[in-house]
Amino acid sequence: MGLSVVGAGFGRTGTDSMWAALEILGVGPCHHMREVFNNPEQQKLWYAIANGSRPGWDEVFSGYGASLDWPSCYFWRELVDHFAKAKVILTVRSAESWYLSMKNTIIPYMEDKAPDSIGNRIIKFDTFNGRLDDPEYAMSVFEKN
Repeated sequence: MGLSVVGAGFGRTGTDSMWAALEILGVGPCHHMREVFNNPEQQKLWYAIANGSRPGWDEVFSGYGASLDWPSCYFWRELVDHFAKAKVILTVRSAESWYLSMKNTIIPYMEDKAPDSIGNRIIKFDTFNGRLDDPEYAMSVFEKN
């Protein structure tokens, strides 16, 4: 199957709504962070990726037509190279409202997880260089994405 849509937008930028829209339009199934939470095989694959391994993208996205949200948005450039015919969708919002949403949802959740967890590795450390709790820095990374 292969991905026909790659989402480049960070989590908390309307990826749930985009997920629903792509599913309704028949582009799915869509890979989203919820897939990682709910699928032990996805957890194994993404844990390996978060800690430096690179299983094949075809294996990771087998059965999916689109990807959105973390963890895949961190790798959107690699995914576009691999799935060369895929369209890229960038979901956005203001940096300030994005950070407030992160602060109220994802950041507290990640505090309860191990440093080598998928979210901490890919979001906190890889994306934000361990500075996700620094609003100015995090918003500057968000705006550069």
